[in-house]
Amino acid sequence: MKTVLITGANKGIGFETARQMAALGYFVYIGCRDLSKGLEAVRQLNATGLANIDCIQIDTTDISSVQAARRILDSKSGRLDILINNAGIAGDQPQHISTGSIDNLRNVFETNFFGAVQTTTAFIDLLRQSPEPRIVNVSSQLASLSFHTNSQNPNHRIYDAYSCSKTALNAFTVMLAKEYADTNFKINSVEPGYTATDLNGFKGLQTPAQAAEVIVKYATIDDAGATGKYFNKEGEMAW
Repeated sequence: MKTVLITGANKGIGFETARQMAALGYFVYIGCRDLSKGLEAVRQLNATGLANIDCIQIDTTDISSVQAARRILDSKSGRLDILINNAGIAGDQPQHISTGSIDNLRNVFETNFFGAVQTTTAFIDLLRQSPEPRIVNVSSQLASLSFHTNSQNPNHRIYDAYSCSKTALNAFTVMLAKEYADTNFKINSVEPGYTATDLNGFKGLQTPAQAAEVIVKYATIDDAGATGKYFNKEGEMAW
């Protein structure tokens, strides 16, 4: 049975991604900072008949926690087939880039960018043990520089710190995919869409279950699939 680690998976899009991946027959590790919340998520999924679920405590901003999670997963399975870097925060609002708090900017980057990078690098050796390793970095439409260049919507300005962190995450996707271009890795960024979660005060236009579908699609991409790309439900997006 192939294994999946999803960070920030005790709620929202991550939780629904875990549900869908488990329903497809993958063994899913729910990554969560708070172990009690992770175990509760496992119980909820078990109650729906999904037994192929476990929880691993991981704070992606804490390298000691990331390394401990890597050791636990190694002892449990010896390899990792799919890593979904889903953990993320919106940060304090507003975030106008010229006037926003530098501490807020750093805090957002710590989770949305550095956390994803150090989680990936910590687990890369376990991913190498898989015949079909996949990495999905959960991004956002707000990561797209093309989108910001062409958009006239002033409401996007309240998310400048968040947008920059996701743009950096997209850059990481490109660089890592280039590094592993001649291997069996598939590494992509995915924009799940404007979704009703606590990240945005539940103002999104779709459910977490709907958002999870595109993440699952690229987490399970076959060997003929793309790598180093940026996708939403409609297909490839402009960087």
